Parts: sequence; C-alpha cells; structure tokens
Amino acid sequence: MITVFDRPEALTSAKTHYCPGCTHGIIHRLVAEVIDELGVREETIGVSPVGCSVLAYNYFNLDMQQAAHGRAPAVATGIKRVHPQKIVFTYQGDGDLAAIGTAEIVHAAARGENITTIFVNNAIYGMTGGQMAPTTLLKQVSVTSPQGRDAAPQGYPIRVSEMLATLDGPAYIARVSVHTPQEVSKAKKAIMTAFEYQMAGIGFTLVEILSTCPTNWGCTPRESLRWLVDNMIPVYPLGVKKMVEGVKV
Repeated sequence: MITVFDRPEALTSAKTHYCPGCTHGIIHRLVAEVIDELGVREETIGVSPVGCSVLAYNYFNLDMQQAAHGRAPAVATGIKRVHPQKIVFTYQGDGDLAAIGTAEIVHAAARGENITTIFVNNAIYGMTGGQMAPTTLLKQVSVTSPQGRDAAPQGYPIRVSEMLATLDGPAYIARVSVHTPQEVSKAKKAIMTAFEYQMAGIGFTLVEILSTCPTNWGCTPRESLRWLVDNMIPVYPLGVKKMVEGVKV
C-alpha cells in the first residue's frame, strides 16, 4: 500500500490541546510541511510564545526555545546572531505579539533581523479567557468589551502587517487565512516564501494568518469560518503587504 498523506517529520505525534475548530493545528502543519520540503528540520530553531500556542514545543519535532510573554522576537534575534546559519522562526498569537510584545516585533522588523515570524491573528485573547486584544474588531464582544469594542475609550484594531510594511527593514510581509482549502494552499506558499527569504539572507519576514477561535467567539467551528470571512477579512484584507523585488529565492 502506498502512503499518500502522512504526518510531517517536523511534527510530533502528540495530541494537541487546541479547542475544536481552532485552526492552530492547520497552521502548525503548514509550517512543518514547509520545513520538511525545504529539508531544514535539523537546522531550524523555533521560539514558542505565551498564549494558546505556548506548548508549541511539544508539537514541533525540532529544536524549540520558550520565550517570556511577547519576547519571542528578541529571543529569536539572539539565537540567530549566535547561530546565523540556522533557520529561526517565532510562532506568536495576536495578544503575545501585538500587545505585550509590540516593541519587540517592531524593532526586530526595523532592524531587518533575518528571522521569520508566524503571526496568528484570531482577534481575541484565547488562552486567558477571551479578553479584548489589540486586534479585536470594533463592536466585537469580548470579556473585557461586553458591549462591543468602542474606539473612543479602547482605540482601533491594529493592522500589524500594514504597520510593519511601512518600515525599511522587512523584506517580506503577507497576510493569509486558512478558512478554505484554497486559502490554506496560499498560506503555505506565503510561509514557504518567508522561509526562503530568510535562507537567502534577505531580511525580516512575517506571515500573518487569520485564524478562528470558536470557543471565545461563542460560535460553532463552522460558524467561526463564516464569521472570519464576514468580519475579519474586511478589516484585515489578505495579500502581500511588502515584498522586496528582484530577489531570487
């Protein structure tokens, strides 16, 4: 019998802790597939965040380093500078990256650090109970915005990819989603490009991935996919936000 679909070598066989309908598992697999296809598993070091993916080190079958909340880009910077030949990536949620870790991601991007960030945006704090995040949409209900997010006291959602794309340091920034098979394919291509840019030594790369959180959104897994399309994509449009031209990867 021929095996046509199997677990990537870069993933362990551990059962994940993610809620039903959460798309972290899909994103983990895409990252692992890219690492396997590039043949760099033994040369890759990942940095785990604090948040829903805090246990990422249990799921990726490669060297992993745990970072304090929001500090993954700083940790990744240190690792890459000590081991410049390694492939280094951070895997971060919107609370970790866009709130407590804002300074770290902005300055890593501004310096053009030759690392890759996988940024998972589900518009809410997942692990800690569904509080409002920097990416929470206007009028979106959360534990800390029970009447819906109001711009007057709480500000507007932060579009991280567009913000970082204004800097000179980043070489490749894209926003993708994983709500359909077609979009999953596009997301994998973006992740592949980000890793290829790093391998070519071009500079900082980031792929923002819109993800679902059925538990804290208060909907079923199927409803969460529709909610993402109807509500998140209009605020966070998909596409490449910055790409250094004329570069061979």
